[in-house]
Amino acid sequence: MSNDSRPAEPEQGRTGERVAQWVEGRLGYRRVVRSARRLVFPEHWSFLLGEIALYSFVILLVTGVYLSFCFHPSSELVVYQGSYAPLRGQLVSEAFDSTLHISFDVRGGLLIRQAHHWAALVFVAAVFAHMMRVFFTGAFRKPRELNWIFGFLLLTLAMFAGLTGYDLPDDLLSGTGLQVVNGTLLSIPVVGTYLSFFLFGGEFPGDDLIARFNVLHVLVIPALMVALIVGHVALAVRHRHTQYPGPGRTNSNVVGLPLKAYAAKAAAYFCFVSGVIFFMAAVAQINPVWKYGPFRPDQVSAGSQPDWYMGVADGLLRVMPGWEIDFWGHTLALDNFLPLLVGVLLFLAMGAYPFLESWVTDDDRDHHLLDRPRNRPVRTALGVAWLSVYAVALVGAANDIIATRLNMSVNAVTWTVRIGLFVVPVLAFVVTKRLALGLQRRDRDKVLHGRESGVIKRLPDGGYVEIHEPLAPARLHTLTAHEQYRPLTAVAVRDTDGAMPTRTQRLRAGLSRALYGTGTQVSKPTAAEYKEITDRHRSDRCTLGGT
Repeated sequence: MSNDSRPAEPEQGRTGERVAQWVEGRLGYRRVVRSARRLVFPEHWSFLLGEIALYSFVILLVTGVYLSFCFHPSSELVVYQGSYAPLRGQLVSEAFDSTLHISFDVRGGLLIRQAHHWAALVFVAAVFAHMMRVFFTGAFRKPRELNWIFGFLLLTLAMFAGLTGYDLPDDLLSGTGLQVVNGTLLSIPVVGTYLSFFLFGGEFPGDDLIARFNVLHVLVIPALMVALIVGHVALAVRHRHTQYPGPGRTNSNVVGLPLKAYAAKAAAYFCFVSGVIFFMAAVAQINPVWKYGPFRPDQVSAGSQPDWYMGVADGLLRVMPGWEIDFWGHTLALDNFLPLLVGVLLFLAMGAYPFLESWVTDDDRDHHLLDRPRNRPVRTALGVAWLSVYAVALVGAANDIIATRLNMSVNAVTWTVRIGLFVVPVLAFVVTKRLALGLQRRDRDKVLHGRESGVIKRLPDGGYVEIHEPLAPARLHTLTAHEQYRPLTAVAVRDTDGAMPTRTQRLRAGLSRALYGTGTQVSKPTAAEYKEITDRHRSDRCTLGGT
């Protein structure tokens, strides 16, 4: 046998270089770094909405870990002997007891607890606003349909994370919300009773709810959310960032900041978001559970209000008439079931819209340039109408507070919300569509006639006219870069009864006309129109200059 081992060579390089080479040989991170260096990030302010969501989620994770060290998710009753004197000697659950312990006895506990709650509200709001930005600008189009689904699921999970976390302290306010949840579950036909027993571990309120909600809130939902965020970021890197139309911006490039500059700005922005959230936690009280007291099934907290993102569900429940029907010997509680069904359909409509628009436009191309909302009047109007339903339902969730503060009848507020749920979305759709069309007409006029210069000249016949100056090329590009779809037509298919379009084709053609047919968009100026009018203005300016 021979030994081919070579003599040891003298060590070269520093320890840090050797460690970097060792890691590179096993992970190949330099290839990832080189790929990341080629990334470009647009600078438009609206892209910061997604960053707010990401940074608030990081704050949620950090503060949540801190709180989990001191929180006891148990419904076992104990005698409270903490620092809050009004509740000493009362029987409370371990969850409520530990929440008061965090708030009054743990150093910095109240600040961290309130920062956690505020970060949750900011996170849901940022995700919601980011989704609306994606919707109104058409960033959901191919190849980003999966990213839209990930964002939709993230918003849904964020709402359930807030619901489960809101109920963990076991105070009277969260218990009132749980009674609403239990009533809604029981209203579901066939499986409602089983769902309620499974969730609460028996008859409401049960003994296992806090432990089960804690597992969902601390483990299951955060793990799913992390997976969705990682997938969302990975797809964003894979498909490149979208950008608003402008000079030099096409479907094949991205104009913006390189990674190093973006990383510096992102770090500063993270510090800014963290500072704002902790400032709110320091000066604005939220969810003072010691004022509500421990939960008791025989009591209901007056003036109870859910967090804003669950207000749509609570509002629909409050304004729904107390309808019930008997069906095959069973009572169907429509006053709970219909609001649940409407709320689910409202969110499913938002999640399914990108696929509906893709089907209606028959557009299978990749889109990396965003739309200006005014250039898609029907889509923008539908989005505003959807938001108006949410806003009116949110008002309904505060019908008792509004009636008390404004000295009004709660029935008057309730009926106003009921009518508003049918009237306001229609008005919002019509007004938004007209505004978008008006803005399109103004853009067309600017392209053809230029901008007003403020210079007034007198004509030879004694009249006065304002001089219009042509727009800069960059502005012209922004106003005319958008594409205008033509509505599809139903193609006849020959069958045994003759050539007739199918029902699906007729439906598709009808929806296409509704989105892009007559009266839904203002045609862009053609090159011939632009040349004719600009030549005329040029001759007019020459004439005025001669006078």
